[in-house]
Formats: sequence, C-alpha cells, structure tokens
Amino acid sequence: MASTKLTVEYIKNLLERGRRLDGRSLNEFREIKVKYGISKKAEGSAEVCVGNTRVVAGVKMEVGEPYPDTPDKGVLVTTAEFLAMAAPEFEPGLPGEDAIELARVVDRGIREGNAIDMEKLCIVEGEKVWVVFLDIFVLNHDGNLIDAAGMATMAALLDARMPKLTEDYEVDRSKLTDPLPIRDIPIPVTVRKHNEHLILDTTALEEEVLKGKFTVTTKINGNLCAMQLSDGMAMTKEEVLKAVRLARDTSSKIRENIFGDQLKRVKKQ
Repeated sequence: MASTKLTVEYIKNLLERGRRLDGRSLNEFREIKVKYGISKKAEGSAEVCVGNTRVVAGVKMEVGEPYPDTPDKGVLVTTAEFLAMAAPEFEPGLPGEDAIELARVVDRGIREGNAIDMEKLCIVEGEKVWVVFLDIFVLNHDGNLIDAAGMATMAALLDARMPKLTEDYEVDRSKLTDPLPIRDIPIPVTVRKHNEHLILDTTALEEEVLKGKFTVTTKINGNLCAMQLSDGMAMTKEEVLKAVRLARDTSSKIRENIFGDQLKRVKKQ
C-alpha cells in the first residue's frame, strides 16, 4: 500500500500522542466477525474479518503415515497463500517470505498450544493416521494478518467434522461424524511498537510505519505456547513482559467474544 511521506509523518505524530488514524486506542482491536462452514468441500472452514482484513481457512483430512518419532499421533500440515487480489504488493506464484512466516507462526501456535488431541488421530499406530491439512487464504489485506489467520484457523478447526473411514481405510467424505478432537484454543496477538508505545491490531497503513512485530500466542489458561519476534524490532525486557501481559489479556477477551460457545465445549472436555 503506497503512502505519502506526509501521511507517514501524520501517523507517527498521532501514535506519539497515543492516538490513531481511525480513532481507536493503541490496544483496541477493530470489529471481529466470524463465519463458519463457508465451504461445502472442506471438513471445516471459516472466514474471519478483522476490520477490512479478510482471511479464510479450510480443513481437509486424509489418511497418511505418521512421522517416525510420533508413530501414535496424527499429522498437521499448514500452508498460507496471499491472493494477488488481496493487496497491490501481492503477486501470483509461489508463497513469499511473509506467507511462509504466517503459516509457520500459526502452525507453531496450534502445535505448541496442543489445540488438537493428535493421539486421537491415530488409526493404526506406526502405519496410518489422520493428516490434517490447514489452508489459509488472505483475501483482503488491511493489516494484522497473523492474528486474523490464527483466529480463522481455530474457527475452521472448531467447525471441522471427521470423515467416515471405510473398512479399507478409504475416506468417505459424504459422511462426516464427530467433531475434530479440539483440546485448546490458542490465539495469537501481535504487538508492534513506536517509541515507548505498544500497539495492537495495526492497519496496513500503520504497518508501513511500524515495521517490527512481536507475536505472542497463549492458551485458554493464559500460558504461553509460542512467541515470534521479527522484522528487526528491538525490545527491552520490560517491554517484552508488558507485551506478553497485553497479549494474554487480549486473547482471553477474543476467545470469550468470538468463541464463546465453542470455548465452553472445549473446557468441558
């Protein structure tokens, strides 16, 4: 997104005074909307909009072989694609560095947050397990893609149902059975910094000013499960601790606000 030098300076001046171009406070998220079951061809799917940022995630399941070091656990494969129509700077073709980073950060949060009970995805130990493919598509980029993608993937996982297996271990997609075994709802919250100020849910225009980012993923109980500091942002120990507290409190509110019913279901398990 192209911006003029005057706009960049104006945004910087606002941030230094604890204000933003759209009137939000520095730690305030835009409106978050979630739609479930948007694809009839996936085992689970969801669309999440954070302001004008729009991300879709889908879940497909296949039968495959487990990894040698985890013969009794299923497999998770996460990919991300930034569609060319999402922003002028996105180009068609192989995933770029930003898409690869997004997929890895989201994947790490799900894995380390134990979002899925992978042992329940074992079919025949050492031979056959369920492989969960998580596909993320950025449809419109107006900032904060990692957080939007993290919410979209969790929504898709919560929406997913297991296909039925035949006696020959063939997948029968015409018969979806039990929900995917979800045991936690890890949510990423990305913090950016301008001088001493910490800022949440940045727009694409703000991200032209605030280059570095610190993503903190936390579980239902508030425990950390993943962190990613990127784009050369330097932080003091005090800033890291403050960012972690801010991310923990914010992710808790997001869970309650957009995953309320699902959160109750997961807590009961």
